[in-house]
Formats: sequence, structure tokens, C-alpha cells
Amino acid sequence: MTSAAATAGNVDPAETARFERLAAGWWDPLGEMRPLHDLNPVRLAYVAGRAATKGARALDVGCGGGLLSEALARAGAQVTAIDLAPALLDVARLHLHESALEVDYRETSAEALAETMPSTFDLITCMEMLEHVPDPGSVVRACARMLKPGGKLFVSTLNRTPIAFGAAILGAEHLLRLLPRGTHHYAQFIKPSELAAALRVAGLVVDDISGLAWNPFTHRAWLTRSVAVNYLACATRPA
Repeated sequence: MTSAAATAGNVDPAETARFERLAAGWWDPLGEMRPLHDLNPVRLAYVAGRAATKGARALDVGCGGGLLSEALARAGAQVTAIDLAPALLDVARLHLHESALEVDYRETSAEALAETMPSTFDLITCMEMLEHVPDPGSVVRACARMLKPGGKLFVSTLNRTPIAFGAAILGAEHLLRLLPRGTHHYAQFIKPSELAAALRVAGLVVDDISGLAWNPFTHRAWLTRSVAVNYLACATRPA
């Protein structure tokens, strides 16, 4: 999970452009981003069950159109949210007029923000983002740097297994067409052991790794012991 990507800008322009094309429908709970709407309550519950959100300084890395950012703000956190897709940030800011919540949206990378805001945040979320950047380890290290001592990092991503390929790419993108084709690239999926190693290299202590299941027919999501497809991880910066 290391490369020279961070020195050249840890971003894939094609990935950014792909998600920007989805910006207009980001907040449509029945649209192309419905899977994220289904997963969002479970992601928030995972975070809130392991960290205090009320009054916490929170950072949402790779925030997209702001689904989790707003959920954290509604749970009482003071939220900063970052992304490198201007169109998504425009949608996120526009939706604040509807929700009447406060989120500080910024167009920047985790690596750049870490230069100016080290040891700042009580909790950081990075959901469904690591598998879309050239160097996920660089993002993990930047997040670790921005945590306060005792702060927690929450990550979700996809495991690199045949069943994940079948579920996320063949199933969700090609057969059921629940996601646009090309949303995921199997080679960029991350095994839990690889993520855990990156967290430890960044100086964090792994607290938990849990599976995240989703039924595309009932649109129900829940935590599970199996990490074969989607999974969540929680890690702490030692005090």
C-alpha cells in the first residue's frame, strides 16, 4: 500500500471525473447512489458506537456529496469535510440549505490538510474512498497525523476476494446495474490484513474490523462477522 503517488498528487483524475458525473443525483435516495444511502445509517452507527460524536471535531475524508458529513453534523459533531471533486462539493454545499446543518467543506486532499491541521480531530472517517486512490497508505498516514492523541480513525473499503468481485463488480455494476459500470476496480480492493498493516505503520492501534453486509433487493444493510466483501475498521492514535 505504498507508492510514489503521494509526491505527484494522490489522486486519479479519471476516478474523480467518474464520481463528478454522479453529482446531480447524489442526494436522491432512489437514484444511482442508493447503495450509499442504504449503508449510511450503519456507517454512522458504527462510528457513534465507538466514539463520542456530540461536540467532537470530526473530519470526513473523501466526503463526496456529504451524506456521512451531514449525518455526523446531525449527531452533534463539528464537521470538516474534504474532497477533490468540485462538482460534488458544490452539491454538498447546496444541500446544506435544505438540511440547515453546518459542515465546513473544503477542496483539498488529506495529505495537504495534514500539513496545516496536525493533531486536530477527535475522529476521522474515510468511507469507500481508499480503493479509489493510487496510494491508500498515504491517506491513512495523513489521517493518523491529523488525529488528536486518543482520536479514532474509521475506514470502510472492499476486500480483494473473488466473492467481492462477484458482488461489487459483476453483480452491482453489470447484472443489477445498481452502480455505474467502472465504479470499482478489483486490483484496487484492499485486504483487511493490508489495511491493518497500513494502520500500524501509521502508528495507529487497530481496535476492530467488522463486515458490512448489504441486500440489494431489500436495501437493508447491517454489520456482520464476514469481511469477505465490504468491511469497516476502527483504529486509535495512542494517547
